[in-house]
Amino acid sequence: QVQLVESGGGLVQAGGSLRLSCAASGRTFSSYAMGWFRQAPGKEREFVATVNGSGRSTYYADSVKGRFTISRDNAKSTVFLQMNSLKPEDTAVYYCAANFLFGYQLWSRGQGINYWGKGTLVTVSS
Repeated sequence: QVQLVESGGGLVQAGGSLRLSCAASGRTFSSYAMGWFRQAPGKEREFVATVNGSGRSTYYADSVKGRFTISRDNAKSTVFLQMNSLKPEDTAVYYCAANFLFGYQLWSRGQGINYWGKGTLVTVSS
């Protein structure tokens, strides 16, 4: 069983930056691909980014490519999402996720996610 706890959300002005963190329990953190999803009010949850177990391979949604960076520290069992040039449309609850498998098709569809965090709210004001 893996528990995921997000932190780092908050209120920021458009153009600003935030860094989300997700701390994972368990001793097999590097075995999981990790990623982030988000859900805006009244919308379905959508894929944001994913990183493989070693941290060497990443995928991003087109809407965040070039602005967001996902990374991980396996020694600290933590995954990060650095969000720059934030826009009001980035406002959402951001969820951390873990999956034994890695790949764009799988993650972009949100398929086979083994574990979810409870989410952290990011609000971007215009």
